[in-house]
Amino acid sequence: MSTPVHDDPLSRERSHLAASRSALRAMREDVESLDITDVTANWVNAAVLEAQIEQRIKSLADLSETPLFFGRLDYLHAPGAEGGEGERFYVGRRHVHDADGDPMVIDWRAPVSQPFYRASKKDPQDVSLRRRFGYTAGDLTAYEDEHLLDPAEAAATSRLLQQEIERPRVGPMRDIVATIQPEQDEIVRAGLAGSVCVQGGPGTGKTAVGLHRVAYLLYAHRERLARTGTLVIGPNRSFLHYIEQVLPALGELTVRQATVDDLVAHVEVRGTDEAATAVLKGDARMAEVLRRALYSHVVPPTEGVVVVRGSRRWRVPVYELEEIVRELLARDIRYGAAREALPQRIAHAVLVQMERAGEAPDDRVQNAVARNAAVKALVKSVWPQVDPARLVLRLLADADFLAEHAEGVLTGDEQKAVLWVKPARSVKSARWSPADAVLIDEATDLIERTHSLGHVVLDEAQDLSPMQYRAVGRRCTTGSATVLGDLAQGTTPWATRSWAEALGHLGKGEAVVEELTAGFRVPTDVIAYASRLLPHIAPGLTPVASIRENPGFFDIRTAADAGPADVVSACRELLEREGSVGLIAADARVPELAAALAAAGIGHVGPGEETTHATRLTLVPASLAKGLEYDYVVLDEPRAVVDGEPDERTGLRRLYVALTRAVSGLIVTHATGLPPQLT
Repeated sequence: MSTPVHDDPLSRERSHLAASRSALRAMREDVESLDITDVTANWVNAAVLEAQIEQRIKSLADLSETPLFFGRLDYLHAPGAEGGEGERFYVGRRHVHDADGDPMVIDWRAPVSQPFYRASKKDPQDVSLRRRFGYTAGDLTAYEDEHLLDPAEAAATSRLLQQEIERPRVGPMRDIVATIQPEQDEIVRAGLAGSVCVQGGPGTGKTAVGLHRVAYLLYAHRERLARTGTLVIGPNRSFLHYIEQVLPALGELTVRQATVDDLVAHVEVRGTDEAATAVLKGDARMAEVLRRALYSHVVPPTEGVVVVRGSRRWRVPVYELEEIVRELLARDIRYGAAREALPQRIAHAVLVQMERAGEAPDDRVQNAVARNAAVKALVKSVWPQVDPARLVLRLLADADFLAEHAEGVLTGDEQKAVLWVKPARSVKSARWSPADAVLIDEATDLIERTHSLGHVVLDEAQDLSPMQYRAVGRRCTTGSATVLGDLAQGTTPWATRSWAEALGHLGKGEAVVEELTAGFRVPTDVIAYASRLLPHIAPGLTPVASIRENPGFFDIRTAADAGPADVVSACRELLEREGSVGLIAADARVPELAAALAAAGIGHVGPGEETTHATRLTLVPASLAKGLEYDYVVLDEPRAVVDGEPDERTGLRRLYVALTRAVSGLIVTHATGLPPQLT
């Protein structure tokens, strides 16, 4: 005998999904039908309101293959009420209500949704039932229940949760809102006032945690962050392209994304530095050299200033001018702000004399005195304007100027390493390096304060130099930061040695450091193999423990020769499976492999380009693999990856990154011997 439709739980849930989609469509239609003709005072207000309405319409889009809700909570009692009948809430990516305003789906960020991520048998948080839903191509196909108050039901790993974690990946990074774990949720929901640093190995979800934290903070502090702004900083454009769809999928469309190079783009970068030079330019000591060089432009006045107003002459003596300059130098204000204050301080001294003489000057007189030609000439000679790029140009081109201001800070050999071999004549002709641009940003901030945002997320932070940390820190001096990284994956010569040191340079020494060690992405066999490198690249760091039930596919193959035939064969084999495939190789081998793939008729894209179901292979230089993930990975010649870096430790760290990009399987191919640290 068949079960009536209304008694079938899956059918009831499908009906609720259909009703929720209809309600969301009605919400969007309500916004689309708004007439603002009679409510805007002028065209500016109209344009602002139209933009806000457009953003609202976009945020209410119903993505056909994105589940509208992924969970359900049945409370024993009504949340926030003492006693009374419990309530049922469906948890999803955004709030949906019916025509009467009653909620049909609760935003995952709402307080009432928190037990979906945190409740357990030990701490049920008044939840009697937690239900997870399974979807196939947008259709609700399964559900799974946890009776948290039933002592007879043993705690077990959710099958649907495992399936969602292991679901094949094609295209950009997706959100993890349905699979956030309790330790991740604690970081996501941490308050806005404090900064957080997350140390997380490969596959622990640190990037996703950081992005979901942004979404949560925008939900909990929307008005404040709308005024102050938010920013996500990634290591390169490929990475930012990979993660750019996560926040829009969560309904957040206005978060800016940038690299550190974008932030400091005051000049055109056309040059590069040797590793040792880049390390020195990125050293925090350069901030003191720049400060000294800048303030060397301030010279003590040698004579007084005479201000003529009408028939009267007012003289400010040199000793008084010297005192004004000393006071401004002693104050903790920017060079440019002090320069603007100097004429006003001189004018105030003149006004004091006027008042003593029986006059009654007002603010207009003070401003007029400050603009007096004699005062302006004195300010120009005593506290001249300084262009930050020209200041850095002179430091890098003039050995005497550098020596004067680096004395006691940089050694003689370090000064020689920093100086340009061929000094540039002008700012435009200089072949600025990325490290030079950071120095210019530091000088710019010494002159004029950098605008501070409400919250900054810094991903892959372990690769930043101290001066780069300072550049990021300037963007959140009055706000907070979420710092994400893994010390074992630091692949720059100046990579971070400790989070305490990094947070100090960032100006967030009080930040709480959280460590994620549970691996959700990398298969057990793969992460165990990669972790053989940890004693050599990050001694003392806790290895990632994979919680995946599926051990994954892992194979090490010795190639017949150094040619690409075996690599191409491995790619063809993995493309027969469902999901994305990444071919990772030392940068120098990429052109040869690209030609071999083309000759074999295997289409591929580069990092930052979007894969499709027809073209699922991405050819990735090892230098760009960080932060990316693929269902299956072919790693070509591990020894070449190590040898492609300036030193062995950096090379082994680059190899650790490459080994840990796979979600379901990894094939390592090699004709030359494997690095001994792996054997």
